[in-house]
Amino acid sequence: MTSPASDRREEKPVKRANQRGVARLAAVQALYQMDLTGAKLMDVVNEFENFRIGREVDSEESDDIYLEADRQWFRAILSGVVAEQKKLDPLIHRNLPPDWPLQRIETLLRSILRAGTWELNFKRDVPARVIISEYVDVAKAFFEEDEPKLVNGLLDRLARLSREGGDGLRDKPEEQTEAAPGPGGEEDGETA
Repeated sequence: MTSPASDRREEKPVKRANQRGVARLAAVQALYQMDLTGAKLMDVVNEFENFRIGREVDSEESDDIYLEADRQWFRAILSGVVAEQKKLDPLIHRNLPPDWPLQRIETLLRSILRAGTWELNFKRDVPARVIISEYVDVAKAFFEEDEPKLVNGLLDRLARLSREGGDGLRDKPEEQTEAAPGPGGEEDGETA
């Protein structure tokens, strides 16, 4: 016979998502929305902060609540990706397998890769393994096949290049590649 105390030890507590993890997921969703709709950066930030992050999901079938996110982290990822997209895309493109050109990658996957690449290059105080793991988890939330593996492989390669080998965004001049549509719906990724 087991005691109630031992029963409690056997039950594993549900791990709540951390606020930066929620911010990463929200940022990927916002980048995706910007890509699809052509919405402006501040419009999407306002929508997410006022109607999504930490709010009840608007659905008759669900009582779910969007978790609270680190709003500063959310804004930093969004504004960073938009500001640096002309540099992010060539870096991603150079490191993709030949059969996965950036302009043909599904919009949501492209948003994940851009956000992860930006964070690896501009949030160097966060361990690369944390960033990679978080974006692989984001990919797993939407994809079941090869996409999470691609996110893992590409971000791992970029982490080694940018953090160990000095071949990241901060060390390379801007390079032109065939542009993929960017957040805000414009080819060069700039939004007003």
